[in-house]
Amino acid sequence: GYRIILVVPDKMSREKIQHLRALGAEVRMTRSDVGKGHAEYYQDMAEKIAAELPGAFYANQFANPANPHAHETTTGPEIFQQLGGDVDAVVVGVGSGGTLTGLGRYFAKVSPKTEMILADPVGSVLAPLIKTGKMVEAGSWTVEGIGEDFVPPNADLSLVRKAYSIPDKQSMLAVRDLLSKEGILAGSSSGTLLSAALRYCREQTVPKRVVTFVCDSGNKYLSKVFDDFWLVEQGLAEQEQHGDLRDLVMRTLRTGDVVSVGPDESLLNAYGRMRRSDVSQLPVLDEGKLVGIIDESDILAKVEGPYDSRWDRFKAPVSTAMTSTLHTLQASQTLDALLPVFDRNEVAIVFDGDEFIGLITRIDLINHLRRAR
Repeated sequence: GYRIILVVPDKMSREKIQHLRALGAEVRMTRSDVGKGHAEYYQDMAEKIAAELPGAFYANQFANPANPHAHETTTGPEIFQQLGGDVDAVVVGVGSGGTLTGLGRYFAKVSPKTEMILADPVGSVLAPLIKTGKMVEAGSWTVEGIGEDFVPPNADLSLVRKAYSIPDKQSMLAVRDLLSKEGILAGSSSGTLLSAALRYCREQTVPKRVVTFVCDSGNKYLSKVFDDFWLVEQGLAEQEQHGDLRDLVMRTLRTGDVVSVGPDESLLNAYGRMRRSDVSQLPVLDEGKLVGIIDESDILAKVEGPYDSRWDRFKAPVSTAMTSTLHTLQASQTLDALLPVFDRNEVAIVFDGDEFIGLITRIDLINHLRRAR
């Protein structure tokens, strides 16, 4: 097959990246916080790579006329046929603009009454441009695959009858509702489309036949949209606030969410658990009681040495490497109590009275401060 290089913004889910690499694609990650014209903007980077590689072809979906043509000749007729020729509105998102333009052209010919409705993430420039006629400065959004910081050449916005700006939080709630109520596991952009479709329907005074899309599978968003902790970290889910350190403990022992290790388990087990859970330290629990902390440096200090006996050192129990002198904080303390702990290069160990609650790291504090913006 062909060698394929895909330039992917770093906001995309890890499942998407893993899927692409499993299929043999070369994935080049780039920034998602820069706009068109920047050297690290994904489209500019892709175009540059293609220009520098002999024989390379830049497949620019944003300006490829075959993109809207495919929707005009296949997607549109399929929808029209399945609804018996009676379609009042179609709700779409815009990434490249192909779906909007292709369907808009088709329905303009066969069903002039059909309204094209845009579902756009808050932060995208498209919905504000349609509503006001003015180009605004692009913001940021979490939903993947739709919303733009420019108007793609393929996107004929004159076809849009109405546009809705949907907040990320509403999109995430909608796509999770779609799963719990309808059993449909869909991706984040489907939540944006569903939210806009529901808004449109609720504004109508007579029944209408409205079409929208489940754009992709939620299997590619398990680490994001369908991860409760990720939603809280992103400020996209409600969390009870106490005004003290409890607000920063994401995974608590009480709820069974703390990733821990036992003192008699091997260092290899501890290392594997850190890797799988993407953490750099673990509480050491013995029958539910905190007896120590072990981190990457503790494991490294224990296993480094002659190569021929390294495997035996990985088999050593956690108790031989853990830190058992613990400085603890009470859950009722304020955020100011964390700074001296982090200055000592330690992780904060939080108790409620005599009960271990969980750990707070620097990244937890950063997440908390970001959510409070």
